[in-house]
Amino acid sequence: MYHKKIFSLVLVCTLAIGLSLTGCSKDEILDQYNNVVQLAGNATLTGDLSLKGKRTYGDDHYTGTYVADYKDFSKIEYLFGGTSIGRENGKDISVSCDLEITEGTAQVFWVSGSDDPVILLEATDSYSETITLPEGGNYIGITGNNFTGHVELDIK
Repeated sequence: MYHKKIFSLVLVCTLAIGLSLTGCSKDEILDQYNNVVQLAGNATLTGDLSLKGKRTYGDDHYTGTYVADYKDFSKIEYLFGGTSIGRENGKDISVSCDLEITEGTAQVFWVSGSDDPVILLEATDSYSETITLPEGGNYIGITGNNFTGHVELDIK
């Protein structure tokens, strides 16, 4: 469902921009398209007011830090990512995460396009890897089921 909403938004925006860019160069059109795709992807991220913790973005919405304490959390938060077709800072991101589960369950995940989410961490532990992002939608988030605990994310 989420992917259909983004696709519809991107399609409408693309058509609108396409009609307004008559006479522009190919590079200008691709830059505008990438900007629209990025804006649509940013809308998927959980808003700051809805987050349980404190998020600070790095150079873009793919990087930054997040620290949170959860109590009886049973939701999903999309913390970092987007839908860029040509990310300026390259395709590699370094993900470091500490997860402490006191009660319930939690998973720190990475989802790319329509693929099933990849679970990065789902127990009290630490995780540190470099991930190569394919083109399209890529998001890192956390999901919980009656989760009480703490998470710290650092993505560069």
